[in-house]
Amino acid sequence: MRMAVFHSLCITLDTMRFHAYHGVLPQERIVGGDYEVCLTLRLAHATSAATDDLADTVNYAEAYEVVAEVMRQPSDLIERVAGRILTAVLDRFAAISSAQVSIAKVAPPMMADLRAARVTLVAEREPA
Repeated sequence: MRMAVFHSLCITLDTMRFHAYHGVLPQERIVGGDYEVCLTLRLAHATSAATDDLADTVNYAEAYEVVAEVMRQPSDLIERVAGRILTAVLDRFAAISSAQVSIAKVAPPMMADLRAARVTLVAEREPA
């Protein structure tokens, strides 16, 4: 039997839902709004695919908690929230080589038939 060679691993937390208080309008800071967050973490090594050991990967329950903590901190712009999420996960998990986050503000308060306004941000770990 041949052994596979695993090059990288992506972990995606898909459509995490939060009620948060981001926005530039005063009303957004008072009543808040609904947000959907998708986070993809890329690990340079996929060791856990062979070892079956949580220590060789990123615990996605812990990654969720990092996102939830950032979402509790109000910001004017969801772009800033995205930047804080990526900074926090890269700081917390050394195994991550790059990450992408997408944040959708569901039914933003504007005069438009619009399901959501979304930003997507990508970050790579700086070389050591």
